[in-house]
Amino acid sequence: MSSSEPNWPKKTREFHDHHTDSTIWNDFKFRDGDIIIGTYAKSGTTWTQQIVSQLLFDGAEGIPAADMSPWVDMRVPPKEVKLPELEAQTHRRFLKTHLPVDALVFSPKAKYIYIGRDGRDVAWSWYNHHTHANEAYYDAVNNSPGRVGPEFERPKGDVVEYFREFLARDGHPYWPFWVNIRTWWEVRDLPNVLLIHFADMKADMPGEIRKIAEFLEIPINEEKWPAILEHCGFEYMKEHAEQTVPLNGALWNGGAKTFINKGTNGRWANMLTDEDIKRYEAEAIAQLGEECADWLANGTKG
Repeated sequence: MSSSEPNWPKKTREFHDHHTDSTIWNDFKFRDGDIIIGTYAKSGTTWTQQIVSQLLFDGAEGIPAADMSPWVDMRVPPKEVKLPELEAQTHRRFLKTHLPVDALVFSPKAKYIYIGRDGRDVAWSWYNHHTHANEAYYDAVNNSPGRVGPEFERPKGDVVEYFREFLARDGHPYWPFWVNIRTWWEVRDLPNVLLIHFADMKADMPGEIRKIAEFLEIPINEEKWPAILEHCGFEYMKEHAEQTVPLNGALWNGGAKTFINKGTNGRWANMLTDEDIKRYEAEAIAQLGEECADWLANGTKG
C-alpha cells in the first residue's frame, strides 16, 4: 500500500424518503475506532452486528446488540433524539447504515464493514420483512414528521411479483439497489473498508468472524471462542431475537422471531422463471460489471 493519503470518498448527495434521512450523518461526531456496518439491508446486517458485539464484549450473554447499534440514517427517531444518544455511548461504537457511499459522511477515523448478498435473496427477505410489518411500523414511517415523498404501502401480490417490481424499479419500494452495491465495491481497497458476503458467512462463519476480528484489531480470547460461535449462530439468534432485533421486534407481527426469518439463500431458484433469472443477471452485469456481479451472486467462496 502506498504511504500517500488515500483518496477518501466525499459526500455528494442526500437520501431522504419514508425511511431514510442521510443528513443525520452530517452532524455525527466520529471517534477513533468507530465501526460502521453497511448493507443494502436484508443482507446480513443483524448477523454482523451480533458478530461485532460478541467480539467487542468477549462472547458475553445478553448483549442488546440492536439497542447498542442503531440504524443511524433511519429518520425515526429524528436526529435531535438520536445524536445525543450516540454521543452518550461509552463503549466502542458499532453503528449501521443502509446508505450508498456517496450519501454517507466517510471518516478515516472509522472502520467500515460492508456485507453483500445476491439481490434475489435480498428481495425474498424484504418480502417477509415487508408483509409482516405491523400497523405501528407503517404509522412510524408514514406519519412521523419529516417524511419525504409518497407513503410506504403494504406489498401487493406474491413474492415473485414483489421481486419483479424490485428489479424493474431498482429496489422499490425501498431505496435504489445497484448504486448501493456499486459505490461500496468501488471503495473496497481503502485501508479502513472490509467487504464480506452473506454466502461466505454461511459457508465459513468461524473464518469470517476471525477475518472481521483481524480487520477491527480485536484480539480473540480463545477461551471465549466457543461462546462467540454459539451466540453468532442462527439458532441462538432466533431464540434470543429480542436482543438482536430493532425495538425488540415490536414493529412486526409475530415479534422479533419474525424479523429473523430463515437466514437461507436460493429460495427464489424454483420460483422465478428462466426469463426472470436472465433479466436479473443481465441487469447485474450492466449495473455492476462482471467482477462485482459475480461477487454479489456468489461471494468469494462460491
